[in-house]
Amino acid sequence: MRRKTTTTIAAIATAASLSVALPAVAADALPQDQSVKNVVLVHGAFADGSGWKGVYDNLTKRGYRVTIVQNPLTSLADDVAATRRALERQDGSVILVGHSWGGTVITEAGVDEKVKGLIYVSALSPDAGETTAQQYEGFAPASEFVIETTKDGFGYVSPAKFKSGFAHDVSDADVAFMRDAQVPINMAAFGTKLQNAAWRTKPSWAVIATEDKAFDQAMLIHMAERINAKITKVSASHALFMTQPAVIADTIDQAAKSVSGKTK
Repeated sequence: MRRKTTTTIAAIATAASLSVALPAVAADALPQDQSVKNVVLVHGAFADGSGWKGVYDNLTKRGYRVTIVQNPLTSLADDVAATRRALERQDGSVILVGHSWGGTVITEAGVDEKVKGLIYVSALSPDAGETTAQQYEGFAPASEFVIETTKDGFGYVSPAKFKSGFAHDVSDADVAFMRDAQVPINMAAFGTKLQNAAWRTKPSWAVIATEDKAFDQAMLIHMAERINAKITKVSASHALFMTQPAVIADTIDQAAKSVSGKTK
C-alpha cells in the first residue's frame, strides 16, 4: 500500500512539473522587452477558424499568445463584434490578421487601441465609406471562383469549382472536407459601408498568393499598395492561410517585432 502511494505521488509531481515547465519554455522564445506578444487571427468567408491551425502552431511555438476568431459570417457588424470580443480578451498589444473577407473585418475592428499592426492575407481592405463589393470594380472577374446563393441570400463556393477556385494546392481529401464544411456568408455583407479604415493609422503588411483564383492579381496588388502595406508574395492558392503557415507566421513575427521597435 505504501509503495502504491509513493508511486502515485511521484507521478503527480512529475506531471505537475511538466505542466509548469512547458509554457515557461514557450514564453522564453520571445524577447522580454518585445511589447507585442498577442496575435488575433480572423478567417474569411466559406471557412472557419480551424484553417489557421498551422499558423497557430508556428506562432505558439515561438511564444506568441494566439486567439482565433470564429466569424458568424451573418453580417459585417456581427463579424466585427466577434473580433472586438477577442480583442477585449487580450492582455496587451496585438497584431490583427485577416484572410480574404477577414481583411474587411480587421479594417473596421482594427481601430481598437490594442491593435498595433494589421496583416492582410490575400485580403480585402476597403476604405471608410466604401463597401467590400466596390473593391472588385474595374478588375477582371474571378471566373474560377463561383459563388452559389441560397434563397435567403447566403453564398457558398460552387462544389464543382471549389478545388480550382479556392484550394488547388490542397489535397483532394482535405478539399473535400473544406468543400462540405463550408460556412456560408450573408452576401449582403459585401454591400455594407465601413465606418472606419484602421489601415489609415496602423502599419500594414500583405501576404499575397500569386495563384489566387478568388481575386484578380491586379486587384490584390492595388489594394495592398493603396494601404501602403509591406508586401510578401508566395506561390499559393486562396487557401494560403492553410498551405503557407510558415510564410504567414514569419510575416506576423516581423510585424510584431517591427512595431515593438525590435527591428529597423
